[in-house]
Amino acid sequence: MIRRRRLLATTAALAAPAVLRAQTVRKLTFYYPVAVGGALTAIVDGLCSAYQKETGVTVEAVYAGDYSQTLIKTTTAIRGGGGPHFAVLLAAEMHSLQDQDILVSLDEIGLDQDGRKWLDGFYPAFLANSHAEGKTWSVPFQRSTAIFYYNKAAFSEAGLDPDKFPTTWSALADTATKLVKRDPKGDVTRWGIKMASDLGNAQWTFGALANQAEQPLMNEAGTEVYFNRPKTIEAMTFWRDLASRYHATPDGMSSWPQLSPDFLSGNTAIIQHTTGNLANVRDKATFPFGVAGLAGKNSPHTVVGGGNLYFFKNASPEERQASLKFARWVSAPERAAEWSIRTGYIATSPAAYDTPALRDFIAKVPEANVARTFLPVATGELSVHENQRVYKVLTDNIQGCLTGAKTPAQAMADAQTEADRILRPFKRT
Repeated sequence: MIRRRRLLATTAALAAPAVLRAQTVRKLTFYYPVAVGGALTAIVDGLCSAYQKETGVTVEAVYAGDYSQTLIKTTTAIRGGGGPHFAVLLAAEMHSLQDQDILVSLDEIGLDQDGRKWLDGFYPAFLANSHAEGKTWSVPFQRSTAIFYYNKAAFSEAGLDPDKFPTTWSALADTATKLVKRDPKGDVTRWGIKMASDLGNAQWTFGALANQAEQPLMNEAGTEVYFNRPKTIEAMTFWRDLASRYHATPDGMSSWPQLSPDFLSGNTAIIQHTTGNLANVRDKATFPFGVAGLAGKNSPHTVVGGGNLYFFKNASPEERQASLKFARWVSAPERAAEWSIRTGYIATSPAAYDTPALRDFIAKVPEANVARTFLPVATGELSVHENQRVYKVLTDNIQGCLTGAKTPAQAMADAQTEADRILRPFKRT
């Protein structure tokens, strides 16, 4: 009889919904990248605290540096037999994470009808880097597009309309040139434009430029890149021309961490940055500023970016379920709206924009809605197997071009040759 009761109890537990079984998990750990300025850690801690009060489950956020550092720390910890239950990593890292065989898909964790409906509620552009092999491998979380921040006071000073941002490359180059300011000695005191070319960020800048020339950088399977295509070379040429031809940006490299300080100090009039920097700029700018979509060769085009929530095989089935439950909780429309308001990241679902909080916020801060309107002309970020190695190859050649060591055509040809070598093992015959 006792054995029968135990058997019935076990059977009932197994028959219970997976989400309910996950309630037995009392603590989860996830790694989170701090990649832009602002009080992101306090916001994330607040979400974790609210979740603990509501569910009794403690979610500990470990702040692991920028995206690259977080990726390294995550994979190293997992290989060592520990590591987080889930992490926020670049959406573009899906193929590379699959290569390491550490991911578990949402399909394997288990999605019921409500779970499928929840996934269908995200913007399709933000799921572009989540699908492979017929499965879903990550959940959109802190997503962005590349946008321009521009100093309206500088525009007015240069005789430009501060409410009319250029939409084509030629107009952007002309505008950026006029925004350059020099002292009586001829030294530049304000640059027209700056875009990041440092490792970990150059590929995002370049992905936007390639899309502006209407050239994809890779295939969907992540096994091929198109660095040496004519339109890709054209994109590289325009980037180089901003310095060598128009003298609107410094020769050589500009680093991501320096873009915001340079903009806020008045050192540069336009920066290409993430929507996730909006709250930081709003808090610290001492001048009127605007937000605009990226200009293109003929019309505006941009690139999506940011991080997704990934789940790992090292977690137990119950921990995976508990992690997925947190993902569903944190991406609910009301919390996605709050996240967007407080950080500047794009809310990941249309439903979030129907919440009273986000509707009211956009009415007061229309800049917060600019990036979302460019999702239809956004492309996915460069995402291939051996992602970091390919990023390094591309970045080295971009920098070689920007410093004048290589022509745009030679830089892209060299990047193509080396990337082909790296990706050869992943091509199916």
